[in-house]
Amino acid sequence: MPALPVWQSTAGSASPFGKPGSPEWTNDTVHIQEMAEMEALMGLEPHSVDHDLRKELMKKRRRSDQERRFRVFPSMEQSALKEYEKLESRTRRVLSNTYQKMIHSVFLDDCIPSGVKYLINRLLALIEKPSLDPIYIGLLGSTGAGKSSLINAIIQQAMFLPVSGENTCTSCIVQVSSGCCECFEAKIHLLSDQEWKEELRNLTMLLHRTQELRGEEAGDGDSDDAVEEATWRLQMVYGPGAERRRYEDLLRTKPKGKIPTSRVITLKAEEAEELSVKLDPYIRTPSREQGGESAETRIWPLIKHVEVTLPKSALIPEGVVLVDIPGTGDFNSKRDEVWKKTIDKCSVIWVVSDIESAAGGRAHEDLLNESLRACQRGFCRDIALVVTKTDKLHLTEYLRERKMGNQDVRSQHEAVFQRNEMVKLQRRRILQEKLKRKLSADSKVLEASDLVYTVSAQEYWQQTLLTEEETEIPKLREYIRKRLLDKKRRAVTKYVIEAFGLLLLTDSFNLAESLSNEHLTMSGLRQFVERKTELLEKAIEQCFAHIERPLQEGVQVARTSYRRILGACLVRSRGNQGLHQTLKAVCLNNGVYASRTLARIDLNEAISQPIYDQIDPVFGGIFRTGKPTGCALMPHIDAFQYSLQEKMAEIGTRHGWKHDSYKKSFLIQEISAILGDLEGYILRRKRRIYQAVTSSVQNDLKSCYEEAAQITGKKACERMKDVIRRGVERQVAEGMFERAQERMQHQFQQLKHGITEKVKGSIATMLTLASSQGDGLYKELADISSEYKAMERLHRSLAEVAENAQLRRSMQDFLLGRSPNKAAPPEQNLNPWGLALRG
Repeated sequence: MPALPVWQSTAGSASPFGKPGSPEWTNDTVHIQEMAEMEALMGLEPHSVDHDLRKELMKKRRRSDQERRFRVFPSMEQSALKEYEKLESRTRRVLSNTYQKMIHSVFLDDCIPSGVKYLINRLLALIEKPSLDPIYIGLLGSTGAGKSSLINAIIQQAMFLPVSGENTCTSCIVQVSSGCCECFEAKIHLLSDQEWKEELRNLTMLLHRTQELRGEEAGDGDSDDAVEEATWRLQMVYGPGAERRRYEDLLRTKPKGKIPTSRVITLKAEEAEELSVKLDPYIRTPSREQGGESAETRIWPLIKHVEVTLPKSALIPEGVVLVDIPGTGDFNSKRDEVWKKTIDKCSVIWVVSDIESAAGGRAHEDLLNESLRACQRGFCRDIALVVTKTDKLHLTEYLRERKMGNQDVRSQHEAVFQRNEMVKLQRRRILQEKLKRKLSADSKVLEASDLVYTVSAQEYWQQTLLTEEETEIPKLREYIRKRLLDKKRRAVTKYVIEAFGLLLLTDSFNLAESLSNEHLTMSGLRQFVERKTELLEKAIEQCFAHIERPLQEGVQVARTSYRRILGACLVRSRGNQGLHQTLKAVCLNNGVYASRTLARIDLNEAISQPIYDQIDPVFGGIFRTGKPTGCALMPHIDAFQYSLQEKMAEIGTRHGWKHDSYKKSFLIQEISAILGDLEGYILRRKRRIYQAVTSSVQNDLKSCYEEAAQITGKKACERMKDVIRRGVERQVAEGMFERAQERMQHQFQQLKHGITEKVKGSIATMLTLASSQGDGLYKELADISSEYKAMERLHRSLAEVAENAQLRRSMQDFLLGRSPNKAAPPEQNLNPWGLALRG
């Protein structure tokens, strides 16, 4: 009997590929059908021809089915995203063509006018400008909180990252993103040779000095996390007995694992499961009780961080990076620095904790405080608490605790759903109160509609208790894609407007009418800019003056509380048992010790905290965006920008700029680009300003840490404490907190100076360019009229794309039954000069 077509079985049931003509019917399906019919004609058994090819096509089909079900963007949002991507791509092509023509026109010239150089450099900068700065979403949580499981669910790969068991968890920072490649790829970055030597020196110093202390203060069964961690790391890299060997000896010893000279290990695979198997030994923390570790596992202590790239068709949208940030830092100073910098570059932080520890606990509070500090010093604009494992609930205990009996709750599902809603209300209130204390009262973070998510990765896969929507995994995906789409819209809008302004001026050089050169009265405009720059400098001074009083009050509180704070850091409830090893590790790392299992210790941060408690709300107010406040910096820069643009529009109207209207438009838009770039500069400087206090304290106490780290012999723990106490007392008496205050003030002054210098330099260059014909800098360039017309059409299409997106949203709101007043906000408006407003 001939084989039936693939889409129909002998029982007449439909194939998962669908029937011919259906949306599911693909070229691959047709190919498989043709193969089956050929097998029948040849009298062969089904599946005997090209079995490998059939398997490959089936594999592609399964992936396609999964992607169709779990599409990154709904069709309406996908259309809007494609329109913006197309707009950006065409703009880059126009800019590239313009750049090539300009380079060709000046290629043989001995002297290129400065104005032409400016245009060429600006064109190149725009061409090379990244499409979109990645949106880093940091998942910050303790070991076993469910971060890896959450990422696995979001990217639709059940066991891709290792999930914590009794003795295993993700051991390093793992970044997961989507790229252009067709395969799954991982890059494992190792510590440099010098970075590992530094850690090796500290590890051996800690262990050998600890061995000298044995018997004096360490009782039987004494166990210390710092020593166990150091011993384990050395044994992993160099084998058993490494903990007893000297630093110089270990330097000459070859590690057990293979370390590439590039210090980067690249893994590739066609399927997620295949890469997961290859990656597992590198990022999974092995159990200390296990033996026979693989060569891959043995280099775990040298791994700095891991970057995983999924195919472009995977569920996570391109431009978004999910970051699994384990624990509270690392003993190695370089890895600890990477840990902090990774947190600071996240624009979104999800503090992850399971349902049983979400109500509090030292580790959870420490991580929440770290995320709040990231809001102050880093790029974070949004914080949320993600409560995991919400399917866990013992119904009888739950009902008894609430004395509800079976009256209101009739099933496990209802109890879980009710408990989750209660957790949201409670944790949202607590989180809001903490945010208000640390951030400015009108901070954007407080305006977020969702501050708490209750998720269950396990139920997302099983759906025995909760539906897919109730697990809130789809809700997190929706948040990701909406944030990406909004950022893409703003970035492309700004990019097209900036490119159009540059093409306006470039094309105006070749207008015959412009040779008559209607006078631009640039001298008056320069004087106006100088006056406004002076006013901007004074406004910035007044803005930064708001920090003076809380900074001074913080210093006073710190002077009265440092003894109590330091005493609490140097005392354990069980006495000195095991403390001397941890304290040794703290001193070896300049007052900081981060462990995978214990709470983070940072003496510098602890005794500086009273200062931060006083300055945090004002500091957040200075650097906030959005609603203008009395102490906010960005509104002053916005006001400066608008005053210049209004002046140029006024001069153009008064003097009747006709042929030079191109230059007027260029000046207005170039000012927007120059001042828009200032925001990134300010955010980068903000980190240095905020850390000035802690860095200053750490620098002042460095000598006492070094002295304490050298102590050995009897009663070493108490002697170390005494050295630290005396060192702090001496530095406080000599003005340690006042120096920290001065260093923060100096950093604020440096920022003010940097802003005004950048404004003066950039605008002066721009005005010189605009008046270049009168200054003899003019040069006839290649004809770019076709590129200008193309850019003009692209600029006009911005409004069309925005209108299309708004129409799609209105249709979606109508179909979902949403009232117009609850619809999403309209597309970004343009100001009277056609410039994108800062959002």
